[in-house]
Amino acid sequence: MHTEEVSIGYDVLAANAKLARNNRITLEKFRITAFNIMGAIGSGKTLLIEKTIGQLGSNYRIGAIAGDVVASLDASRFEKLGIPTIGLNTGKECHLDAHLVEHGLFKLPLDSLDILFIENVGNLICPADYELGEHKRIIIVSVSEGDDIVEKHPLIFSTADLIIVNKIDIAEAVNADPDKMVRDARVINPRIDVLKMSLKTGEGFEEWIKFIAEVSLRQT
Repeated sequence: MHTEEVSIGYDVLAANAKLARNNRITLEKFRITAFNIMGAIGSGKTLLIEKTIGQLGSNYRIGAIAGDVVASLDASRFEKLGIPTIGLNTGKECHLDAHLVEHGLFKLPLDSLDILFIENVGNLICPADYELGEHKRIIIVSVSEGDDIVEKHPLIFSTADLIIVNKIDIAEAVNADPDKMVRDARVINPRIDVLKMSLKTGEGFEEWIKFIAEVSLRQT
């Protein structure tokens, strides 16, 4: 059988990385710290951002980009909190990319923001390869997804800066071990920060707020 290697002449990921670097330059020009919030559907991404806006809104000027197949649902939740929000519909794509985020940035009042939350599309596979220009990559997983969820998705966890293990208040009920999830994360990525959290009870949330304050380009 004859095989032939065909060059398509275009590296999608390399092109995306270049656009991501440009996004990062734009953000730093305005001293905006961007957080790429990733996680599966139901992990708690939207609620995490909502509660963070409520906690930090008096100290930081916050904006949001909500990415989804139909982005208006989550975007409307952020808009109700009174922050500048852009919804980015990804259509058939299961992730945001730097080009889409670039368009979102142009629609935001960048000179009036300190923090930008980018809520990615809900899954743990597609977003792994695509930089957006963010300063920190955050992954939130819940114990209800099973305590093997981390070891099943090593790629996305290997590139993350912080993992939040959410819904620890129901860990016993769903027969999950949050400590195993923490250990798995640190095996995949020894430099990673990990927080165990319950957005329902508030456990671990203050540590998340401290993390944001520590990495923010604008110190309060």
